[in-house]
Amino acid sequence: MDFKYLIVDSADGIAKVTINKPKSLNALNSELLKELNACFHALDEDEAVDVVVVTGEGKAFVAGADISEMQPLAAAEAYAFAKLGMDTFMLIEHMSKPVIAAVNGFALGGGCELALACDIRIASEKAVFGQPEVGLGITPGFGGTQRLARTVGVGIAKELIYTAKNIKADRAYEIGLVNKVVAPEELDDAAMEMAKTIAGNAKLAVSYAKAAIVDGIQADIHTGMDIEKSAFSLCFATEDQKEGMKAFLEKRGAEFKGQ
Repeated sequence: MDFKYLIVDSADGIAKVTINKPKSLNALNSELLKELNACFHALDEDEAVDVVVVTGEGKAFVAGADISEMQPLAAAEAYAFAKLGMDTFMLIEHMSKPVIAAVNGFALGGGCELALACDIRIASEKAVFGQPEVGLGITPGFGGTQRLARTVGVGIAKELIYTAKNIKADRAYEIGLVNKVVAPEELDDAAMEMAKTIAGNAKLAVSYAKAAIVDGIQADIHTGMDIEKSAFSLCFATEDQKEGMKAFLEKRGAEFKGQ
């Protein structure tokens, strides 16, 4: 895959997507959002990819959406821009493969929203998170009002969005926004290690589990339980379930084939 603003490397079932627009701190414009959409569509369909890691080049993960592109927009144009960002991040959230955000620096506005769309967030000690939109006269537009509240709770989400204040990595960990904080030089290894651990498990089971979590969290508990029962039962139609349980009983490592 060839992109203007993305570098994609794949090996051993893991794809690493690096947003490579460092002069603008990887700010999200329409062109970059369309590239992300095309990239994640392709990765979701690539049977050789089990897990995706996304990060940013330079000092930022993504420092926000491109203000110069947004500033002159009329309301209808702003709606279309928000839809493009939301559609792209919904694709990431609902794709069949886990996505790990390796947050290396600024994750503000659209950058925080991109991280929230990922399944797991690992942050460098230098990472900074925030939703500064109300300080610019707008609201979050790529899912921030919805995913942030679902991730850290309504009260803290309101505080972060209403005050437009940024928080450092240690505070992001305290409120549950990130799963782990590591030294900057350890970020890539930490993300890849987690990706390898996930990739070593049954591919279909991981995919079904992701769907059950993502879909179930939006539903009432009874509907969520029905979703889980369906995911659980689907596993028993796979070769990996037979192999995984047989390997356990035989006290050996399982050899999953993703079937």
